[in-house]
Amino acid sequence: MDIYHGWCDLKDDVSDMEFADAFVTYMERLKSDGFIETYRLTRRKLGLGGEGLGEFHFMIEVEGLAQLDEAFGLVAARSGPVERDHFSVNTLIKNVRFALYRDFPDPGRVQGEELF
Repeated sequence: MDIYHGWCDLKDDVSDMEFADAFVTYMERLKSDGFIETYRLTRRKLGLGGEGLGEFHFMIEVEGLAQLDEAFGLVAARSGPVERDHFSVNTLIKNVRFALYRDFPDPGRVQGEELF
């Protein structure tokens, strides 16, 4: 499983629940259409978090890079209902940072003796 991470802050005039509702609507569309497997939205607690990371953290799980590429392709087309949902989230946030991680060890990891 590959996990696409994002961290962001909200623009000054945006409520936390407005953002959460827009995010869930967007993710549910991608999930129901088979472009992602699952997602999660979290919020920093007690002010704890890495320097430069936003107050909100989201994780989007995909089966592999091919599924993620399909999702990116859909969103990049900037049309249809998915664009409305994407735009609704994008207009609420600032200071966005992204990362891509994978489960480890994954099936691609060679098991056995170390070479060095």
